[in-house]
Amino acid sequence: MTLKKRAFAEFFGTFWLVFGGCGAAVLAAGFPNMGIGFAGVALAFGLTVLTMAFAIGHISGCHLNPAISIGLVAGKRFPASELGPYVVAQVVGAIAASGVLYVIASGFANFDVTQGFAANGYGVHSPGGYSLLAGAVAEVVLTMFFLLVIMGSTDSRAPKGFAPIAIGLCLTLIHLVCIPVTNTSVNPARSTGPALFVGGWALSQLWLFWVAPIVGGVLGGWTYRALFSEP
Repeated sequence: MTLKKRAFAEFFGTFWLVFGGCGAAVLAAGFPNMGIGFAGVALAFGLTVLTMAFAIGHISGCHLNPAISIGLVAGKRFPASELGPYVVAQVVGAIAASGVLYVIASGFANFDVTQGFAANGYGVHSPGGYSLLAGAVAEVVLTMFFLLVIMGSTDSRAPKGFAPIAIGLCLTLIHLVCIPVTNTSVNPARSTGPALFVGGWALSQLWLFWVAPIVGGVLGGWTYRALFSEP
């Protein structure tokens, strides 16, 4: 499969991740008193990855996330020479999904993009009021373990055919833990799309949701390679 086709797969996969996950948060989480809540949003993010892993995993590897791609480079599972097109495709896919979601959400008369567009934040913009340090630690640790699950479940020694389920459930668990802290990023592309539409505070805090997931991804890739990879 050519790099161009794999990059297109990453575009569509990341679009689905952001549209499905953030769409659940924006449109259905509190609708109006019987919404799906945190658990529903967490499941939505997990289902987007699970479904796309089956759909495009055999094409591009279904990274959908710059931190995952960088972590897989660190773990020697992905060539650094192909990193750029993957990251560009992921970010563009996230922005496109956010644009479509914005058009839909704007159809609601009381929609306020600065308050309800699933942007990631810390401090006063954390759903639970968690600090910058708390958000940074959560994002690093959770992304690191996400990489461990991804590398372990796709290892040649792992049971075949179950990796999408493990990875999707892992992302669901990550969201169950982290939505109150930062609205859960663990994915710089997912954070960038909504932040561009919210602007202001979301853009000023976006740096954390690039730095922390990438650090966590690199740590996860290094850890798995150092401790668990076959000689």
